[in-house]
Amino acid sequence: MRDEPILHISEIFHSIQGESSYAGYPCLFFRLSGCNLRCSYCDAKYTYEEPATPTPLDTLLTEAARHPKALIEITGGEPLLQVGVYPLMEALLAAGRTVLLETNGSLSIARVPREVVKILDLKCPDSGMAEKMDLANLDLLAPHDEIKFVVSSRTDYDWARAMMTEHRLAEKAKLILSPVISRLAPALMAQWLMADALPARLQLQLHTLLWPGMKCGV
Repeated sequence: MRDEPILHISEIFHSIQGESSYAGYPCLFFRLSGCNLRCSYCDAKYTYEEPATPTPLDTLLTEAARHPKALIEITGGEPLLQVGVYPLMEALLAAGRTVLLETNGSLSIARVPREVVKILDLKCPDSGMAEKMDLANLDLLAPHDEIKFVVSSRTDYDWARAMMTEHRLAEKAKLILSPVISRLAPALMAQWLMADALPARLQLQLHTLLWPGMKCGV
């Protein structure tokens, strides 16, 4: 008999989906601990700085069953660092759930089930992590997947625009531009987006507008 997978969890919470094209819908979040990147603007350092809670797979599935109509997002940290994430995704899909996976773009998504909505965070230069990206992932995306660019400056915006063109990203997935509010005024990026008519959606983090100042549980 195989041992039940154990996942290291930073937090579990039921909230409103604050990002992606699913923003605004009720969502159950499984935030896994640990991350292999150190982005300059990281807003979830607690996922790798604070102790995790070892949690059996069945416990997570029981929690999911308590919210039968909610989306489920698996996020981090970087969830693909934990091998237990694959049976978790498979079990949730088998239960008929809509599963979102937010991943930082540095690890291969080849093993992620196609039905999972992959939100690939393609790191821009000001993150300090752009060179860590696994660009082979761009050819593994499905049309229902999403590519997110977190933009801190005009340099980041120009880089994202060039990546969209060079890799024909609009043909591969939905595209999202998300400004780092403390570094770039959203209205300014909106002007750039409109001027260039990019095939991308400007996204503000809805949860930060609903619950300003809260870092966890939203």
